[in-house]
Amino acid sequence: MIDEPRRINPVLRLGIWASDKAVGKRLLQARLLAWVPRAAVGAGAMEALVVHRDRTISERILKLVRIAVSLAANCAFCIDMNSHEFDLAGITDDELDALRRDGLAPTFTPRERIAIRFARLLTATPLAVDDATRAELTSLFDDREIVVLATTAAQVNFWARLTHGLGIPPAGFSEACAL
Repeated sequence: MIDEPRRINPVLRLGIWASDKAVGKRLLQARLLAWVPRAAVGAGAMEALVVHRDRTISERILKLVRIAVSLAANCAFCIDMNSHEFDLAGITDDELDALRRDGLAPTFTPRERIAIRFARLLTATPLAVDDATRAELTSLFDDREIVVLATTAAQVNFWARLTHGLGIPPAGFSEACAL
């Protein structure tokens, strides 16, 4: 929808290079954020400090949350990126297909099921997390884990809305994970 800025601040250029290197792709989001350096720095800080690198919750659950939010937000780029290498997190093809259908695979544990439901609720409009979900969530996760789940879902929501709003197409992380 918009072109990249012709001139990018050298500090931002370094951050863009690091982002590209970290994911192995040329990220258009980082370049477009260079139009508003404060937004670029804020987004970069959020990404650098993201809680999904926190080992409080298994990588499998966090990957399921990122995929569920990407699908619920209907962001092709996010689905492509967050579904990439799903198998490395122990997610099967059948489980990925269940998520795509807005369902839950029978192999998901109770913690995985509620984490996925919570992520979908945090992505829906209007935003509404019911008492039953809260009760189940607090029975299966401690306070810190709930914050990790919520911030992971919020982070993917941020990127989904920014990416979709700027008309950024999938980057080709995985052919198997298209919409």
